[in-house]
Amino acid sequence: MAHHDIATPATEAQVRALRVGDTVTLQHTLFGIRDATQIHMFDRGRSTRFDLRGHAVIHTAPNVRKVAVDSEHPAGYAPVCIGTTTSDRMERFTRPLMQQYGVRMIVGKGGLREDSLRAFGELGGVYLAIVGGTAALESTWIEQIEDVDLDDLNPESLWKFRIRDFGPLLVGMDSHGASLYDDVRAQVRDRRAGVLAALGVAEAGHAR
Repeated sequence: MAHHDIATPATEAQVRALRVGDTVTLQHTLFGIRDATQIHMFDRGRSTRFDLRGHAVIHTAPNVRKVAVDSEHPAGYAPVCIGTTTSDRMERFTRPLMQQYGVRMIVGKGGLREDSLRAFGELGGVYLAIVGGTAALESTWIEQIEDVDLDDLNPESLWKFRIRDFGPLLVGMDSHGASLYDDVRAQVRDRRAGVLAALGVAEAGHAR
């Protein structure tokens, strides 16, 4: 297991060097995105003026405060609490994010599924897991909301955050076909089978 400090945007080589179990700390820029953002981008034909090539996106709909635009708040927003939401329901957007916008890293919690894992392998991407319930800590890693796009969807706008030492994050899925979530599911199946066997209970579909 290794630790990687990555300043975004990242190269494909940097991302392909990451392996499940490694940790990553991100620097410079992170984009916030969520369900409605991607529904509008991929189902309703909208686009963004942001260049996402080589960047990381985080599944979030942040709690922000509207403020006057100044040098500290160039987008007119101050971060209040920026936490991470569950990724699974956004599974279908991984491939288009990578193919159409060049996104390399997805930050979320709970993991993604098989098509995302295939997309990471084919296109050079990775899933970075964050511990759930750590929104207050995550917020300290965000220095500024630099910009915002698709803001009629607020809070599910497309946010551009300036970050510093965002992490450590755990590599949960890599570009080599490995998934921490597949490993956990396999362990759960094995343990469940063992418990049922010890209890003398037949699994569904395996009646004696």
